[in-house]
Amino acid sequence: MQFLAWFNLLLLLPCFGTTKTCFPGCHCEVESFGLFDSFSLTKVDCSGIGSHIVPVPIPLDTSYLDLSSNKLETINESMLTGPGYTTLVSLDLSYNKIAKISSTTFSRLRYLESLDLSHNSLEVLPEDCFSSSPLGDIDLSNNKLLDIAMDIFASKGQGKPLNVDLSNNMLSTITRHREKSIPNIQNLNLSGNRLMSVPNLQGIPLRYLNLDGNPLVKIEKGDFTGLKDLIHLSLSGLRGFGEFSPYSFKELPALQVLDLSSNPDLKSLTAEVIFGLNALQELNLSGTGVSSLPKTALKYLPSIKSITLGKNIQCLKTIKEGQYHRQIGLTKKEVLSCHDSHGEPLLRDDVQQSKGSRGVCQQPHLTQEPASDEAN
Repeated sequence: MQFLAWFNLLLLLPCFGTTKTCFPGCHCEVESFGLFDSFSLTKVDCSGIGSHIVPVPIPLDTSYLDLSSNKLETINESMLTGPGYTTLVSLDLSYNKIAKISSTTFSRLRYLESLDLSHNSLEVLPEDCFSSSPLGDIDLSNNKLLDIAMDIFASKGQGKPLNVDLSNNMLSTITRHREKSIPNIQNLNLSGNRLMSVPNLQGIPLRYLNLDGNPLVKIEKGDFTGLKDLIHLSLSGLRGFGEFSPYSFKELPALQVLDLSSNPDLKSLTAEVIFGLNALQELNLSGTGVSSLPKTALKYLPSIKSITLGKNIQCLKTIKEGQYHRQIGLTKKEVLSCHDSHGEPLLRDDVQQSKGSRGVCQQPHLTQEPASDEAN
């Protein structure tokens, strides 16, 4: 009877996140799922042990393996092969010294969804190195990559949405071969690289693009061609950046958030520049040299809800009803109500910041008009 009670207790233990016998120095934790905890997966943490750790034997039901901070200089297919690796969903290889991977390094990880290779010494990525796994997240930030072909992120499988982080590398060239499959990248972080022009990402179904901190001196009309699904674009802290060409953003009909902050050499934002941003809801101009917006701002930004201007000044769009006219009817005017960081209202009549530390933000009393014909 006592044995039966002890056995029943063992059956209940996995639901509490139990530990199991693990490779020396590693920590294994079991997580149970399903009805009556009938299904379990194991998280294996082998971080900070040393380079001798690989190849490491792991439990058959391992879903997550952490090999970070082990001073690994190489990683190959044989190190990621064996019982337990067939069920691997997440692999962390960050903070090592990996300088090279091959096209077959991850070829046997058929269920891998998340791969972290950040903070290594990778300079080149071979063709098809990620194509064998149904990856949804790839972190390659803080490496030494000089150039990259976006085709390497194309999957041979179902092409699930992919998040790719390439920030803080040394990228100066990004290419895409049109004859090859289009990678299903939806979130792409290219901040902190050496890009001197906006890369050609045409056709990639991006929804988020970060180009912060690149030495982009100028952005031209057509730079964002083919990115019709883009919702969030961040161009903050561009080194040496000075101006936008007219109609720079007209190819972004779905854009809702535009971050242009921390560009002190950006002195103006004309109506031609913001033309076509019909879906834009948030515009961040804090830390720029922009001291005013055109009086037609609301005409060209019909969906705008918030504009951050100057130092700690935020403008929110409000709708005010005008007087009733017996022929036209009740008129509605869209205006920008601006306030400082303390919530104090600022002056009105135009969206403008004074040269003082607080600034003056005034709001235009504009009736929304249809957008003008698109320029050729």
